[in-house]
Amino acid sequence: MKTLDLIGGARPNFMKIAPIVDALTAAQRRGSPLAYRLVHTGQHYDRAMSAAFFDQLGIPEPDVNLEAGSGAQAEQTAQIMVRYERLLANQRPDLCVVVGDVNSTLACSIVARKAGVPVAHVEGGIRSGDWTMPEEINRVVTDAVSNWFFTTSVTANDNLRRAGISSERIFFVGNTMIDTLVKHRPHLRPPPCWDRLGLAASGYLVLTLHRPTNVDDPAKLRAWLQTIQESVRGLPVVFPVHPRTAKNLPSPEDSFPAIHAVEPLGYLEFNYLVQHAKAVITDSGGITEEATVLGVPCLTLRDSTERPETVSVGTNELIGTDPARLRPAMDRLFAGQWKQGGIPEKWDGQAAKRMVEVLEKLLANA
Repeated sequence: MKTLDLIGGARPNFMKIAPIVDALTAAQRRGSPLAYRLVHTGQHYDRAMSAAFFDQLGIPEPDVNLEAGSGAQAEQTAQIMVRYERLLANQRPDLCVVVGDVNSTLACSIVARKAGVPVAHVEGGIRSGDWTMPEEINRVVTDAVSNWFFTTSVTANDNLRRAGISSERIFFVGNTMIDTLVKHRPHLRPPPCWDRLGLAASGYLVLTLHRPTNVDDPAKLRAWLQTIQESVRGLPVVFPVHPRTAKNLPSPEDSFPAIHAVEPLGYLEFNYLVQHAKAVITDSGGITEEATVLGVPCLTLRDSTERPETVSVGTNELIGTDPARLRPAMDRLFAGQWKQGGIPEKWDGQAAKRMVEVLEKLLANA
């Protein structure tokens, strides 16, 4: 048997890992020599939320939880590195599979390579060009030490080749996060706030905000909320509040009657909201991918994106980080002038299957 470590540390990681687990399980049933160990670094971990999230996506309990916890960037990364190194000292896998661009991705890829364990980076090659984003540094460093790359787009392939990586190490398989959406789309369900807020299809918007440039300055966050309040023509805005954002939300006496703050939602409930929304306003990268596949207009409050195919092919547009730029975009939305968008190549729900087929060949020769 050849054993893979599947590394996850935050909720977006597990959306990408879930279909890999499914594909490996299916491969084992037909006699594949691949086995896996699911490693949760504990980078983001709330027992109640994580249990529900794992249940919804059908992810098995992690084989290992490093319980690294939160902390400053360097502190958290160091804790993950120390604890993963101890794990490898006791039991080495044949391959370390890291996904996305969180601190866990960076930490475990470095530790694995130093221990002589090859690394495969799922979602390798994506770039925003914005070095103020910690995720951009994580992506670049992870790609610098990885052996193999499983990519979501032609653009990512090109980014890797420009960095001097040979085509033989790059495998364009598609987007495993979209595999999760395709699998669970028939099971999406309304959240508790659906009836309470009297929501109806295309009669509301979804808002998410968590990036430091938008939420760490209370005045900037308030400006965004004020602009959104003034731009939605009275439609309700459902706002699942990220813990980082909650710390700087305006005080109760501030009035944004259209904006309804709710607790973070489960995967099935959140994507039900996205699927039926008139539009999504966000600063998340992953949500732009989901909105693109669901065909929902997406307004991204960032100056750059590591997922340019959501703009060039999909329903997404970059609005920027100046609240004044949102109003004209909202006017186009309400005038029915938003682009239709399409689905990027290989975002078809089969990415993990393609990936496992490649891994079987790679490790057979290892």
